[in-house]
Amino acid sequence: MTTHAPQAAQSVTLPTTLDEAVAALTAMPAAVPVAGGTDLMAAVNSGQLRPAALVGLGRISEIRGWQYQDGHALLGAGLTHARMGRPDFAALIPALAAAARAAGPPQIRNAGTLGGNIASAAPTGDALPVLAALEATLIIAGPDGARREMPVSHLLAGMEMLRAGELIGFVRVPLLHAPQVFLKVTGRTGPGRAMASVALVLDPARRGVRCAVGAIAPMPLRPLDAEQWVARLIDWDNNRALVPEALEAFGEYVAAACIPDPAPAPDGSVPQHPPAVLHLRRTVAALARRALGRALS
Repeated sequence: MTTHAPQAAQSVTLPTTLDEAVAALTAMPAAVPVAGGTDLMAAVNSGQLRPAALVGLGRISEIRGWQYQDGHALLGAGLTHARMGRPDFAALIPALAAAARAAGPPQIRNAGTLGGNIASAAPTGDALPVLAALEATLIIAGPDGARREMPVSHLLAGMEMLRAGELIGFVRVPLLHAPQVFLKVTGRTGPGRAMASVALVLDPARRGVRCAVGAIAPMPLRPLDAEQWVARLIDWDNNRALVPEALEAFGEYVAAACIPDPAPAPDGSVPQHPPAVLHLRRTVAALARRALGRALS
Protein backbone atom coordinates (compact mmCIF):
# COMPACT_ATOMS: atom_id res chain seq x y z
CA MET A 1 0.00 0.00 0.00
CA THR A 2 1.05 3.58 -0.48
CA THR A 3 -0.05 6.89 1.02
CA HIS A 4 0.38 8.70 -2.27
CA ALA A 5 -0.97 8.06 -5.76
CA PRO A 6 1.90 7.20 -8.12
CA GLN A 7 1.70 8.54 -11.63
CA ALA A 8 0.04 5.90 -13.81
CA ALA A 9 1.77 4.49 -16.87
CA GLN A 10 0.61 6.11 -20.12
CA SER A 11 -0.14 2.76 -21.77
CA VAL A 12 -0.41 -0.91 -20.89
CA THR A 13 0.14 -3.64 -23.49
CA LEU A 14 -0.92 -7.23 -22.79
CA PRO A 15 0.71 -9.57 -25.35
CA THR A 16 -0.15 -13.26 -25.50
CA THR A 17 3.15 -14.56 -26.92
CA LEU A 18 6.80 -13.99 -26.11
CA ASP A 19 7.52 -12.55 -29.55
CA GLU A 20 4.59 -10.13 -29.22
CA ALA A 21 6.04 -8.94 -25.91
CA VAL A 22 9.46 -8.42 -27.48
CA ALA A 23 7.86 -6.50 -30.37
CA ALA A 24 6.03 -4.25 -27.90
CA LEU A 25 9.22 -3.51 -25.99
CA THR A 26 11.07 -2.82 -29.24
CA ALA A 27 8.35 -0.41 -30.38
CA MET A 28 8.28 1.35 -27.00
CA PRO A 29 11.88 1.59 -25.69
CA ALA A 30 10.68 3.35 -22.52
CA ALA A 31 8.25 0.55 -21.65
CA VAL A 32 8.89 -1.68 -18.64
CA PRO A 33 7.99 -5.39 -18.66
CA VAL A 34 5.99 -6.60 -15.66
CA ALA A 35 4.94 -10.08 -14.56
CA GLY A 36 4.23 -10.46 -10.84
CA GLY A 37 5.20 -6.85 -10.14
CA THR A 38 6.48 -7.56 -6.62
CA ASP A 39 9.67 -5.53 -7.20
CA LEU A 40 8.28 -3.12 -9.78
CA MET A 41 5.37 -1.91 -7.67
CA ALA A 42 7.61 -1.46 -4.65
CA ALA A 43 9.80 0.82 -6.78
CA VAL A 44 6.74 2.70 -8.08
CA ASN A 45 5.26 3.16 -4.61
CA SER A 46 8.58 4.44 -3.24
CA GLY A 47 8.87 6.97 -6.07
CA GLN A 48 12.00 5.37 -7.54
CA LEU A 49 10.32 4.47 -10.84
CA ARG A 50 7.70 6.13 -13.02
CA PRO A 51 7.26 3.89 -16.08
CA ALA A 52 5.95 5.61 -19.19
CA ALA A 53 4.42 2.33 -20.39
CA LEU A 54 4.02 -1.26 -19.21
CA VAL A 55 4.17 -4.53 -21.09
CA GLY A 56 2.33 -7.14 -19.04
CA LEU A 57 3.62 -10.70 -19.32
CA GLY A 58 0.88 -12.45 -17.37
CA ARG A 59 -1.04 -13.69 -20.42
CA ILE A 60 1.92 -15.44 -22.08
CA SER A 61 1.12 -19.09 -21.41
CA GLU A 62 4.30 -20.45 -23.06
CA ILE A 63 6.49 -19.13 -20.23
CA ARG A 64 4.32 -20.33 -17.34
CA GLY A 65 5.24 -24.02 -17.40
CA TRP A 66 8.21 -26.30 -17.97
CA GLN A 67 9.31 -29.16 -20.17
CA TYR A 68 12.11 -31.72 -20.43
CA GLN A 69 14.89 -31.16 -22.94
CA ASP A 70 18.00 -33.35 -23.35
CA GLY A 71 18.60 -34.05 -19.68
CA HIS A 72 17.58 -30.54 -18.67
CA ALA A 73 14.43 -28.84 -17.44
CA LEU A 74 13.38 -25.85 -19.54
CA LEU A 75 11.61 -23.56 -17.08
CA GLY A 76 9.39 -20.72 -18.23
CA ALA A 77 10.36 -17.34 -16.83
CA GLY A 78 6.73 -16.78 -15.82
CA LEU A 79 6.70 -19.63 -13.30
CA THR A 80 5.59 -18.29 -9.92
CA HIS A 81 7.27 -19.15 -6.64
CA ALA A 82 4.04 -20.80 -5.51
CA ARG A 83 4.03 -23.10 -8.54
CA MET A 84 7.70 -24.00 -8.11
CA GLY A 85 7.08 -24.84 -4.47
CA ARG A 86 4.65 -27.67 -5.24
CA PRO A 87 5.65 -31.33 -4.74
CA ASP A 88 5.83 -32.23 -8.43
CA PHE A 89 8.33 -29.45 -9.08
CA ALA A 90 10.22 -30.28 -5.87
CA ALA A 91 10.77 -33.81 -7.21
CA LEU A 92 12.39 -32.21 -10.28
CA ILE A 93 14.63 -29.51 -8.77
CA PRO A 94 14.49 -29.76 -4.96
CA ALA A 95 16.73 -26.78 -4.13
CA LEU A 96 14.81 -24.40 -6.39
CA ALA A 97 11.52 -25.58 -4.89
CA ALA A 98 12.89 -24.98 -1.38
CA ALA A 99 14.00 -21.48 -2.37
CA ALA A 100 10.56 -20.77 -3.87
CA ARG A 101 8.80 -21.87 -0.67
CA ALA A 102 11.08 -19.54 1.33
CA ALA A 103 10.53 -16.53 -0.94
CA GLY A 104 8.21 -14.69 1.45
CA PRO A 105 4.53 -14.54 2.42
CA PRO A 106 1.85 -16.17 0.24
CA GLN A 107 1.01 -12.99 -1.66
CA ILE A 108 4.64 -12.68 -2.78
CA ARG A 109 4.94 -16.37 -3.71
CA ASN A 110 1.68 -16.24 -5.67
CA ALA A 111 2.75 -13.22 -7.73
CA GLY A 112 6.55 -13.27 -7.94
CA THR A 113 8.12 -15.11 -10.89
CA LEU A 114 11.38 -16.86 -11.65
CA GLY A 115 12.20 -14.45 -14.46
CA GLY A 116 11.46 -11.44 -12.28
CA ASN A 117 13.75 -12.79 -9.56
CA ILE A 118 16.56 -13.03 -12.11
CA ALA A 119 15.91 -9.75 -13.93
CA SER A 120 15.68 -7.66 -10.76
CA ALA A 121 18.89 -9.38 -9.52
CA ALA A 122 18.27 -8.30 -5.92
CA PRO A 123 21.04 -9.71 -3.69
CA THR A 124 18.40 -11.33 -1.46
CA GLY A 125 16.69 -13.14 -4.36
CA ASP A 126 16.29 -16.69 -3.09
CA ALA A 127 16.38 -18.37 -6.50
CA LEU A 128 19.69 -16.77 -7.50
CA PRO A 129 22.18 -18.87 -5.47
CA VAL A 130 20.32 -22.02 -6.51
CA LEU A 131 20.57 -21.13 -10.19
CA ALA A 132 24.24 -20.24 -9.74
CA ALA A 133 24.98 -23.58 -8.06
CA LEU A 134 23.07 -25.45 -10.77
CA GLU A 135 24.96 -23.47 -13.44
CA ALA A 136 21.70 -22.62 -15.16
CA THR A 137 21.48 -21.01 -18.59
CA LEU A 138 19.07 -18.29 -19.70
CA ILE A 139 17.24 -18.37 -23.03
CA ILE A 140 16.86 -14.76 -24.11
CA ALA A 141 14.14 -13.77 -26.58
CA GLY A 142 14.99 -10.90 -28.91
CA PRO A 143 13.49 -9.01 -31.87
CA ASP A 144 12.44 -10.88 -35.03
CA GLY A 145 12.21 -14.20 -33.21
CA ALA A 146 15.88 -14.26 -32.23
CA ARG A 147 16.99 -16.47 -29.33
CA ARG A 148 20.33 -16.51 -27.60
CA GLU A 149 21.73 -18.24 -24.52
CA MET A 150 23.57 -16.76 -21.58
CA PRO A 151 24.87 -18.35 -18.36
CA VAL A 152 22.82 -16.95 -15.51
CA SER A 153 26.07 -16.09 -13.70
CA HIS A 154 27.05 -13.76 -16.56
CA LEU A 155 23.89 -11.70 -16.18
CA LEU A 156 24.12 -11.56 -12.39
CA ALA A 157 27.79 -10.51 -12.54
CA GLY A 158 27.13 -7.86 -15.19
CA MET A 159 29.39 -9.65 -17.70
CA GLU A 160 26.51 -9.70 -20.19
CA MET A 161 23.36 -7.61 -20.14
CA LEU A 162 19.93 -7.78 -21.72
CA ARG A 163 19.81 -5.73 -24.89
CA ALA A 164 17.05 -3.35 -25.93
CA GLY A 165 13.81 -5.23 -26.52
CA GLU A 166 15.07 -8.51 -25.03
CA LEU A 167 13.30 -10.62 -22.43
CA ILE A 168 14.24 -13.65 -20.35
CA GLY A 169 12.07 -16.35 -21.85
CA PHE A 170 13.28 -19.57 -20.27
CA VAL A 171 15.82 -20.96 -17.82
CA ARG A 172 17.58 -24.23 -18.69
CA VAL A 173 18.56 -26.23 -15.61
CA PRO A 174 20.47 -29.55 -15.68
CA LEU A 175 18.66 -32.43 -14.02
CA LEU A 176 21.30 -33.93 -11.74
CA HIS A 177 19.11 -36.57 -10.03
CA ALA A 178 21.13 -36.04 -6.86
CA PRO A 179 20.66 -34.33 -3.47
CA GLN A 180 20.19 -30.57 -3.47
CA VAL A 181 19.80 -28.27 -0.48
CA PHE A 182 18.83 -24.62 0.02
CA LEU A 183 19.10 -22.97 3.42
CA LYS A 184 18.78 -19.37 4.51
CA VAL A 185 18.76 -17.19 7.58
CA THR A 186 16.48 -14.17 7.66
CA GLY A 187 17.37 -10.89 9.32
CA ARG A 188 15.53 -7.69 10.06
CA THR A 189 15.54 -6.39 6.49
CA GLY A 190 11.95 -7.44 5.86
CA PRO A 191 9.65 -10.47 5.97
CA GLY A 192 11.41 -13.47 4.52
CA ARG A 193 14.44 -11.51 3.25
CA ALA A 194 17.66 -13.47 3.60
CA MET A 195 20.57 -12.26 5.67
CA ALA A 196 22.55 -15.14 4.16
CA SER A 197 21.65 -18.17 2.09
CA VAL A 198 23.44 -21.22 0.75
CA ALA A 199 22.56 -23.50 -2.14
CA LEU A 200 24.44 -26.75 -2.49
CA VAL A 201 24.08 -29.48 -5.10
CA LEU A 202 25.92 -32.74 -5.63
CA ASP A 203 26.95 -33.88 -9.09
CA PRO A 204 27.79 -37.59 -8.69
CA ALA A 205 28.37 -38.09 -12.42
CA ARG A 206 31.28 -35.63 -12.25
CA ARG A 207 32.04 -36.36 -8.59
CA GLY A 208 31.58 -32.70 -7.87
CA VAL A 209 30.09 -30.36 -5.29
CA ARG A 210 28.68 -27.01 -6.30
CA CYS A 211 27.91 -24.34 -3.72
CA ALA A 212 26.69 -20.75 -3.97
CA VAL A 213 26.25 -18.22 -1.19
CA GLY A 214 23.57 -15.56 -1.56
CA ALA A 215 22.51 -12.27 0.07
CA ILE A 216 25.94 -11.27 1.40
CA ALA A 217 27.15 -9.66 -1.84
CA PRO A 218 25.57 -8.05 -4.93
CA MET A 219 25.60 -11.45 -6.65
CA PRO A 220 25.83 -15.09 -5.50
CA LEU A 221 29.37 -16.17 -4.65
CA ARG A 222 30.86 -19.51 -5.71
CA PRO A 223 33.69 -20.73 -3.40
CA LEU A 224 35.30 -22.81 -6.16
CA ASP A 225 38.39 -23.85 -4.20
CA ALA A 226 36.24 -25.08 -1.32
CA GLU A 227 34.04 -27.04 -3.73
CA GLN A 228 37.02 -28.78 -5.33
CA TRP A 229 38.70 -29.46 -1.99
CA VAL A 230 35.73 -31.19 -0.37
CA ALA A 231 34.82 -33.10 -3.55
CA ARG A 232 38.22 -34.82 -3.39
CA LEU A 233 37.53 -35.93 0.19
CA ILE A 234 34.11 -37.48 -0.42
CA ASP A 235 34.10 -41.24 -0.88
CA TRP A 236 31.82 -41.31 -3.91
CA ASP A 237 31.97 -45.11 -4.10
CA ASN A 238 30.95 -45.65 -0.47
CA ASN A 239 27.62 -43.88 0.10
CA ARG A 240 29.32 -40.49 -0.32
CA ALA A 241 31.00 -40.77 3.07
CA LEU A 242 32.86 -37.79 4.55
CA VAL A 243 34.56 -37.50 7.92
CA PRO A 244 32.95 -34.98 10.35
CA GLU A 245 36.15 -32.94 10.57
CA ALA A 246 36.07 -32.30 6.82
CA LEU A 247 32.43 -31.23 7.06
CA GLU A 248 33.32 -28.66 9.72
CA ALA A 249 36.32 -27.46 7.74
CA PHE A 250 34.21 -27.06 4.59
CA GLY A 251 31.94 -24.58 6.35
CA GLU A 252 34.90 -22.52 7.50
CA TYR A 253 36.49 -22.73 4.04
CA VAL A 254 33.32 -21.41 2.36
CA ALA A 255 32.91 -18.60 4.89
CA ALA A 256 36.54 -17.50 4.59
CA ALA A 257 36.32 -17.52 0.79
CA CYS A 258 33.16 -15.40 0.75
CA ILE A 259 34.09 -13.10 3.65
CA PRO A 260 37.92 -13.02 3.61
CA ASP A 261 40.10 -11.66 6.40
CA PRO A 262 40.93 -7.94 6.17
CA ALA A 263 44.16 -7.03 4.44
CA PRO A 264 47.09 -6.16 6.76
CA ALA A 265 47.47 -2.49 7.62
CA PRO A 266 50.54 -0.54 6.43
CA ASP A 267 52.11 -0.92 9.88
CA GLY A 268 51.85 -4.70 9.65
CA SER A 269 48.97 -5.07 12.08
CA VAL A 270 45.99 -7.25 11.10
CA PRO A 271 42.66 -5.46 11.57
CA GLN A 272 39.67 -7.41 12.82
CA HIS A 273 36.24 -7.63 11.26
CA PRO A 274 33.45 -5.77 13.10
CA PRO A 275 31.26 -8.05 15.27
CA ALA A 276 28.41 -7.94 12.75
CA VAL A 277 30.69 -9.20 9.97
CA LEU A 278 32.09 -11.94 12.20
CA HIS A 279 28.54 -13.01 13.01
CA LEU A 280 27.69 -13.12 9.30
CA ARG A 281 30.81 -15.18 8.62
CA ARG A 282 29.87 -17.68 11.32
CA THR A 283 26.36 -17.83 9.86
CA VAL A 284 27.67 -18.63 6.38
CA ALA A 285 29.95 -21.33 7.81
CA ALA A 286 27.05 -22.94 9.66
CA LEU A 287 24.77 -22.84 6.60
CA ALA A 288 27.41 -24.36 4.33
CA ARG A 289 28.22 -27.10 6.84
CA ARG A 290 24.55 -27.99 7.35
CA ALA A 291 23.80 -27.90 3.63
CA LEU A 292 26.61 -30.32 2.79
CA GLY A 293 25.71 -32.54 5.73
CA ARG A 294 22.11 -32.79 4.57
CA ALA A 295 23.12 -33.44 0.97
CA LEU A 296 25.41 -36.29 2.02
CA SER A 297 23.04 -37.86 4.56
